[in-house]
Amino acid sequence: MRWATEDWHTAGEPFRIVLDVPTLGATVAERRVEAMGGSADALRRFLCLEPRGHDDMYGGFITPPDDDGADFGVLFWHKDGFSTACGHGTMALGAWAVRTGRVDAPDDGEAIVTIDVPSGRVQARVQRRDGRTVGVVFRNVPSRVLATGIRLETSRGEVEVDLVFGGAVYATLPAAALGLEVAPAHTPELIRLGREVKWALNEHPDAKLADDRLSGVYGTILVDDLGRTAEGPWQRNVTVFADGEVDRSPCGSGTAARVALLAHTGALADGEVLTHDSIIGTRFHGRVAGRTPDGVVPEITGQAHRVGACEFELDPDDPLSAGFSLR
Repeated sequence: MRWATEDWHTAGEPFRIVLDVPTLGATVAERRVEAMGGSADALRRFLCLEPRGHDDMYGGFITPPDDDGADFGVLFWHKDGFSTACGHGTMALGAWAVRTGRVDAPDDGEAIVTIDVPSGRVQARVQRRDGRTVGVVFRNVPSRVLATGIRLETSRGEVEVDLVFGGAVYATLPAAALGLEVAPAHTPELIRLGREVKWALNEHPDAKLADDRLSGVYGTILVDDLGRTAEGPWQRNVTVFADGEVDRSPCGSGTAARVALLAHTGALADGEVLTHDSIIGTRFHGRVAGRTPDGVVPEITGQAHRVGACEFELDPDDPLSAGFSLR
């Protein structure tokens, strides 16, 4: 059997796009649940894990939309399963949909790509200039603060953690509270502590949502405060998601969660822009696009680039057809 993929990256974070994957369920949220234990999960492992991928790989299976209001749907996946949201993936999909002609776009102006994801309906506004894509604006589902100041005992002492929903539930805290900074040299310890915080709070009452399919802590966001630019707050973060994956980008849905939290505390006013850097120095910009009764509608701007196309095949004699992980 053979599977064709197209690989992209958004601010350094990979996204592998896969077509023609049989999925069940009437909606993308239902398809995600169905995919967890079936043939789609086996294909996820095949395409994500070594030797065809790696422990920090990310991708998505393209599906039909929930209805005619969206262009298509997607099941996001990583080494440990299927996620409910992915901002960097949404940006990549927007750029991909325009490049491949799936969605018409002007040479100059903006094309709107509407995508159904497990957490709801999102948009990628693809900005064009002289026939080239120069940016993608990810408009997320409404995001909100779930709890602030949760006291948590860690292997580096007691810290206070906030829980925020940005399409998935994130635990967020300053890296300095753990005696660290967001820097590549500290990656192993950032991963260890990110996992520690995630699993300590995964069953916390405030991580339980009305739609239980969205419950549980998806990732930990560790933040450095870099002060302010002329437009608003400037921060650097690393998001450790799933079970120890490191987002190379500033994390799209994680940035949405940070926008919601900073708007909640008053650190990000309407009209201001959050400059959000990643552990490798790439950058997103986030802002409040609208207010809801209990939170905000965030918009995150970044850029995605095509890496290449691949054709993977299953050798029936390959003893590693299911893939493997070293983390």
